[in-house]
Amino acid sequence: MKIARFSDEDRIAYGIVDDDELVVLAGDPLFAGYDTTGERVPLSEVRLLAPVIPRSKVVAVGRNYLDHAQEMGGQVPAEPLLFLKPNTAVIGPGDAIVLPPQSNRVEHEGELAVVIGRIAKNVTEDAALDVVFGYTIGNDVTARDLQRADGQWARAKGFDSFCPLGPVVDTEFELDGATVVTRVNGEVRQRGELSDMAHPVAAVVAYASSVWTLLPGDVILTGTPAGVGPIVDGDVVEVEISGLGVLSNPVRRG
Repeated sequence: MKIARFSDEDRIAYGIVDDDELVVLAGDPLFAGYDTTGERVPLSEVRLLAPVIPRSKVVAVGRNYLDHAQEMGGQVPAEPLLFLKPNTAVIGPGDAIVLPPQSNRVEHEGELAVVIGRIAKNVTEDAALDVVFGYTIGNDVTARDLQRADGQWARAKGFDSFCPLGPVVDTEFELDGATVVTRVNGEVRQRGELSDMAHPVAAVVAYASSVWTLLPGDVILTGTPAGVGPIVDGDVVEVEISGLGVLSNPVRRG
């Protein structure tokens, strides 16, 4: 089932995607379940928003694909390399990635995003996927020059607009065989198989839950394949994951 968060006129609501319509839900399905209002609205008449706004945190994994680790001059860590992005970095489909004046090199990092569905602490790898609500697409936008200058990643990855998510959350997404592709102005920059993750989704969720209590709505970005590169004012970045759709965002100078 694909769940969208949308706005039309003066409301924000959730809906189940049914072909070219949304079946409107009574509330946030993470907390209110799947009761519907009986209303249907055409997808063409609404604006899709980030499908989830984490109430707590965005957890991200660095260097989780061997080819990306190598292009960054390192190896895949023996354990998942975790960092946090603030929830104020989250934007939705069509929202602008805003280039901060502090940086001269901002880069895209397209990846699979995992949405947590229930409270999880110290879950085992075998049980990890049971706490997942669904999957969406993410872009771990990074000010690369600041990342290198600071020696840590909080500022470089935490600017407002540096975590596009969308367009929907799929509660039945199949990881096997799926690919992630990032395009800038239609040109392919990144292409990778989700199966190429050094630490797969279940391992990442379990490891993250050993550090932090994961809460419903928390998002985990699972890492990016090789091909990260610069984005500049006027670009359009598209991240596509087979089965999940396309997340598209323009880029503008702040």
